[in-house]
Amino acid sequence: MLILTTPDYSAIIRPLQWLVIALIFLFFLRVVRAVFVEVRPVGPRTTRAERRRERRALQGKEPRRKKQLYLEILEPEKRRGQAFDLDDELTVGRSPGCGVSTVDDVYTSTLHARLFRHGDQLWVEDLGSTNGTFVNSERISVATRLGKGDLLQVGGTVFEVTK
Repeated sequence: MLILTTPDYSAIIRPLQWLVIALIFLFFLRVVRAVFVEVRPVGPRTTRAERRRERRALQGKEPRRKKQLYLEILEPEKRRGQAFDLDDELTVGRSPGCGVSTVDDVYTSTLHARLFRHGDQLWVEDLGSTNGTFVNSERISVATRLGKGDLLQVGGTVFEVTK
């Protein structure tokens, strides 16, 4: 009498099942990492010199500060010449709570842009505005460094960084 036996595939299928579960887990970890990278706030990377200055400041050896920068309005004409001190952080927008309130400018968002200091440098970042923020006529999407003489456009208002 001939007995037919079916081959036992469980020795092959069980490791394949574990392999598929491991691949799904790795895929899930990659998705979570990608979401984290996209959501985390982007800021300028600090250079070695900036880190040294920060360490000296913590030790009490404060370096000499450069001359103070100001944000001066060039347009619209009726507000030309108004200057704003760029000390630590300043927001620009139509909201009355902003450091630079542009209530008359309909092209400016409620919270349009943020100017901040990182080390000795001045940076500007767009806060998700509809019409964008421009530095020297180029639209910015990440934090951008500002220097003396740079033009900053927020909606229909144009500023110049001055000393």
